Parts: sequence; structure tokens; C-alpha cells
Amino acid sequence: MAKDAEKSTWKDTIWNPSTREFCGRTASSWGLILLFYLVFYIFLAGMFCLTMYVMLQTLDDHKPTWQDRLGTPGMMIRPRGDTMEINTHNTESWDMYTKTLDNFLSFYNNSLQAEKNDKCTPDQYFIQADSGDVKNIPKRSCQFNRSLLQECSGLNDRTYGYQAGKPCIIIKLNRVIGMLPGKDGQAPFVTCGAKKEDSDKIGKVAYYPENGAFNLMYYPYYGKKAQVNYSQPLVAIKFLNITLNEDINIECRIISNNIPPGSERDKFAGKVSFKLRINTKQ
Repeated sequence: MAKDAEKSTWKDTIWNPSTREFCGRTASSWGLILLFYLVFYIFLAGMFCLTMYVMLQTLDDHKPTWQDRLGTPGMMIRPRGDTMEINTHNTESWDMYTKTLDNFLSFYNNSLQAEKNDKCTPDQYFIQADSGDVKNIPKRSCQFNRSLLQECSGLNDRTYGYQAGKPCIIIKLNRVIGMLPGKDGQAPFVTCGAKKEDSDKIGKVAYYPENGAFNLMYYPYYGKKAQVNYSQPLVAIKFLNITLNEDINIECRIISNNIPPGSERDKFAGKVSFKLRINTKQ
């Protein structure tokens, strides 16, 4: 009898036929509590949507409302990599680099630039201000023709100098909306050199365009949505007589009269470093 009573008590906690309760609650009680949580979560969802809507009304689709950034933009190289090792007698050692440059520079083909972008006045900012509340969008962009890179354009030398042991490296400055990287008509420029331990090994370096400058006409940048066809200016560096069969640590920096030098704690601010080795031995 005791066992039957225990079984009856256990079953009654799930379903009690005498009180018609399921898990200790009647159908009306369960209905009320489910209704409460339904209304509660609908209210929370509504508050979240309202908050997001109000916040989005304060944002501009084309320009960040608040722009907190480092004073010195970063630099990137193409082909990418902290270490580049080339063997002039082994096509496979540099073929991937030339393919990377081909793909990267395809956007800068002269015909494509002429189709999408404008010829601008060099050495002055290309400012396209809005007219009050009327947005001047889409913004136009200036042409950066691949041919400006001359010996590093890949148009005359499809190997970008890699086969001859005189490789080209492409450098770009990270995009920063609204940045004006020079004053008094002086454009920022790139300078590359070997680190102290390799200072006598780098040899002569050629820059394209002339002086390794980022012309002011490509600034300011207005953002990806506002300036869809923006062509980021590039600088190419060609190493003409670098010491062969040795590792050489190279650092390139941006020099500007209104961009502060990068901090030593941030290796990407205003500079880029990489190791280059050119082997001539089979």
C-alpha cells in the first residue's frame, strides 16, 4: 500500500486528475503566465528596436559621426609578407609575387581609370563639399593610372624586375576618411632604407611616381559608399642593386609635414618593415 501511495504522489506532481493541475498549475494559470512572458518579451523587443532606430537616425551612411583614430595612418605593401625570398634562377620562387601584383594593379589599368574616374589638377586637394543639407554624392575620384608606376607597372616588364633580381614593391597608405596628409602644397612621400645592421647593403632605390609622393589630388577620401570608384594612390619602390644572397631588413616610412611620426609601440603606424633576400645561386 505504501508503494502505491508513493507512485500516486509522484504521478500527481506531473498531472493531478482531481485538481486538473499539470506540474502544479491549472490550465488557466499556465495560460496567464505564458501570456505575461509573451507580453514581457514583446515589450523588450520593442524597446530594443526603438533604441536601435533612434541611434541609427544619428548616423550618416557616408561618414562616421565620431572618428577616433591614430594620428598616423598605417602602411601596407604588395606583395604581402614579412619575408620575401627570391631566386632569380627559379621562376616558382617569384611567380606568385608577380601574379599578386598583376591582380592588384588590374584595377589601375589606364583604360579602366579613364572610364570611371576624372583627370584632376595635381598638387591640390580635390575637395567636394556638400551644399548645406544636400549631399554631394556620389563623390568623383581622380585617376591613378597604372602607367604612373613606370618600371614597376608591369606593362613593360611582366616580371616586375623579379627575374633580374631588381624587384618592385608597391606601397599604399591606409585610407582615413577626411585626412589631409600635407599642408602648404607639400605632398607626403615614402622613403625606404635598410635597418642599421644592413645599412650598406640596400644599394640604390628608385621611386615611382617621382620622389615617391602621394599626390594631394587623391585627398580627402570620403568613404567607401560616398566615393565608390576611389583609386588609392600608390608608390612603387624598385631595388636596383641590392646586395645578393643575404637577408636585408628594410623599413619604409611616410614623411609628411603634418602627419606625426609613428610610435615605436605601434609597428604599423606610418611605416612598414619586411625582410628581402635575393638569391642568384642555383
